[in-house]
Amino acid sequence: MPREFRKRGKKTKKSSDKDHWKPSKDEQVPLDDQDEPEDEPHAGPSWIIPASKNSEEINLEAPFGFLDVDVKAYFRTVDIQIRSWQDNGTEAREGDTDVDPNEERRLFFIAALTEMSNKEKQLATDPDCSSILERMIYSMDDFARRVFVDRLAGSYDALVRHRFASHVCQTLFTVSADTVTREEKGILPPISNSSDEGELRTLTELIVAICKELSPSFTSLIMDPFASHVIRALLLLLCPSLSSSDNSLAKSYSTVRSRKSTAWKARQAPMKNVFAEKGTDDDLHAPIVKSIPKQFHKASANFLRILREELGENEVRALAADKVASPVLQIMLEIEADQGMSDAPGSIMDRVLVGIITSYNEDPAVIPEQSDYLSTFFRDPTSSHLLETVATRAPDRAFVILWSTYFQGKLTRLSAHPVANFVVARAMERVNASQLESACEELRESWGKIIKSSRTGVLRAMIDKAAMLGSHEKEMVEGMCAAFNLTTDEDRGLFVLCVMILKPLQEYRSSVVSAQSQTQVNGTHINKGHQNDPLEPKVQGAILLQSLLRMNEPHNLVVIDSIMSLPSEDLLRLAHHPTSSRVLDAILKSPTVSFKAKRNFVMSLIGHYHVLVDDRIGSRVADRCWAFADPYLREKIARSLFAHEQYLAASFYGKFFARNLNLHLLLRRPEDWRNLQSQYKLTSSQAIKPTPTEASYVTAVPLAPPVDRPQKRKRNTTDNEIDALFHASLGRKIKKGVLEPEPKTSSAVDGFHTASLPVEDKGLIDVLGAIRVAPKDEKGGHRKKKRVR
Repeated sequence: MPREFRKRGKKTKKSSDKDHWKPSKDEQVPLDDQDEPEDEPHAGPSWIIPASKNSEEINLEAPFGFLDVDVKAYFRTVDIQIRSWQDNGTEAREGDTDVDPNEERRLFFIAALTEMSNKEKQLATDPDCSSILERMIYSMDDFARRVFVDRLAGSYDALVRHRFASHVCQTLFTVSADTVTREEKGILPPISNSSDEGELRTLTELIVAICKELSPSFTSLIMDPFASHVIRALLLLLCPSLSSSDNSLAKSYSTVRSRKSTAWKARQAPMKNVFAEKGTDDDLHAPIVKSIPKQFHKASANFLRILREELGENEVRALAADKVASPVLQIMLEIEADQGMSDAPGSIMDRVLVGIITSYNEDPAVIPEQSDYLSTFFRDPTSSHLLETVATRAPDRAFVILWSTYFQGKLTRLSAHPVANFVVARAMERVNASQLESACEELRESWGKIIKSSRTGVLRAMIDKAAMLGSHEKEMVEGMCAAFNLTTDEDRGLFVLCVMILKPLQEYRSSVVSAQSQTQVNGTHINKGHQNDPLEPKVQGAILLQSLLRMNEPHNLVVIDSIMSLPSEDLLRLAHHPTSSRVLDAILKSPTVSFKAKRNFVMSLIGHYHVLVDDRIGSRVADRCWAFADPYLREKIARSLFAHEQYLAASFYGKFFARNLNLHLLLRRPEDWRNLQSQYKLTSSQAIKPTPTEASYVTAVPLAPPVDRPQKRKRNTTDNEIDALFHASLGRKIKKGVLEPEPKTSSAVDGFHTASLPVEDKGLIDVLGAIRVAPKDEKGGHRKKKRVR
């Protein structure tokens, strides 16, 4: 450009100036000085396509665009309001008994859904609004969920790969199980008949459409770090029986979030339906078996077919060690076993087992060689979880070969390994009696080493299996006593204390001496739960004792006799600890413990209940004992606490237990107290958590009828001439401030109605009635009542 045109400011609009420097048509301009036109193709190889300069680059963080600032601010207020409702529940405010508390929430929610219309994808991919959208999904009804899923149709492949939208899809698939169940039962919300809006598909049809949309990229999604947990949630939605089965490992993936995501969600406010009644939220209930549509079976089978066809044997085996894809592969094995397709040659289970299923289908007599691939599964923290699933869900013939090839003869080394012991414990759940016997013989010499390392999972699994099969229980008990060096009957009295801290007899006694020396130095005993306490109970020991209590009657006496022989100080120390108290609860809950043993345990605590209930954990143990006791045993417990009534009243936890005793009624009217205990038996939950509603003040069963007592004959004042003279001259004096007693009825005692009082307050009636009746003087008449000011 010439120098005279290189000036700042507005360009001149004169045509002469514009055309002055332009070349004419006849003039030839060198190619170096010409500007390359943008419309012409780029010079070079034909396979190079230059990017358009005018085209906008797609932002991977917001593939559907960014939200307006005002919209984000509005949804922040929505999040604050929903959080407050979820924290406070659905109870109506005081004084608003005639107003539906959900009406205001419905109007607010409808306004939020209206604002969300046509912005679902932007909200799902926004870092701030994605969690708000998750919170709103829990409160959507079936119709709103169907509309929301339909609005996202066609974009799920991109949404499940997104960092924030993947969690929205995961939450949506998790809460959709209830809607699908209602649709299977024929419960459908009313839909508008307007032809302009089109036809809205059911959520079942929408889920099937999502599966078809994700099928082409299924093998890549299971290895995506963001899409993997969404695929797990979708697979559990297609096969909900996996998450509710007791023998299934997929129940551990009911919450398919990672540890980091689970920790993040725990810091958030509780997510639940703001319109649900208190105590009826779906997320508070235990998982139940949902009705499965037939289309879901076909969709899950289609995913299995895709995995078999698109991935080879080596590629499937490579997924086992992948931290992202291994959990998905475990659920695929669960689905395959649930549909009865694992025993076929070439299945996913067969590929993971390195052709074991194919070998015995071709020749049942062939014993395959040990594979280094499966041997590495035992010690890998990631693939060991997959091997647990294989050991649980493998066909019976495949498990027999797996046990004889990879477990038998190697249990001593595997049981002490920090990772492999979990696989061995899971495999112990499927062994038969002969396999259990060989395992006991192989591990007999290494039990002490296993207990010393606190890896007692294999030992617990063997005890549970022996109790289930009803065989080799004696060998298990003798092995436990030998592992703790308890040879004589006197030593077996310390069986519970040794097992609780997982130390042999000699180490236990040295720990007692160490604890006594620390107590003398410090002046007080070390608080429970302190890491320096040598007698601190361990969780592994408590679990072993609970498993032993589930054995049959002759074999569980080693635990019961040890507990009954403990001094009261040690027994109370076990009852006051949150870990060891579970063992005492197991005595009362175990179906194999005899009624006589349970009764003797409850009676052994008589005389120490006032100390037992003066603790947060011990009070719960006392409540379980009270719930088990019959009326005769309850009376013995209550009468033993007459001398400690003031102690219970002053105790923070003991006063709750004293309410169940109702000592005032037992002291004044024992017969009514016995009738009440025989008619109405309080449970531990009712005793600990009294409901603050009006219904809690109405007895659940009718009270015992009042005893007909002969009323005392009143003195006839008309026969006394002196009294008649005073009444005629002075008249009857009425003392101001004194309330006249109400007329007695059949349902009242001394003017106080008992129909609206709880059972525990019935004993106060006698006290109040005694206060209303003035004491008599020496002459037999009533004393004058003082004026009440």
